[in-house]
Amino acid sequence: MTIQIENVSLEGARRVIAAGEAKANEIEQPMNIAVVDGGGNLVAHARMDGAWIGSVDVSINKAFTARAFDITTEDLADNSQPGQQFYGIQASNEGRIMVFAGGIPLHKDDKVVGAVGVSGGLGEQDIAVAEAAAEAF
Repeated sequence: MTIQIENVSLEGARRVIAAGEAKANEIEQPMNIAVVDGGGNLVAHARMDGAWIGSVDVSINKAFTARAFDITTEDLADNSQPGQQFYGIQASNEGRIMVFAGGIPLHKDDKVVGAVGVSGGLGEQDIAVAEAAAEAF
């Protein structure tokens, strides 16, 4: 018996990144945009001209985090504050867990098949670009 697992294709990742770039251009904020597959593995990444080099890793890890926990990094951030249920989670997974807004799971037929991570602006800007990117999936 063969099990077929839905996943993010390179074509799909490129579509997600293109939509994110369009939103980033609209708000005039260069971004790093990463897309991971269902296993949290990088499928594609784009660093827009002028985007921070330090945000490359952050965007990739935001995507990983959103897929690893199937939750937006914004929601995870809210739950990782002192006294909350996931306090300290950012120290897990060899430091790959990002508790900054901008990571969103990608769904197909109500299943998480990957995620997008965006970094390079204020939290609200990262969210706006990530939402536009995810909608293109």
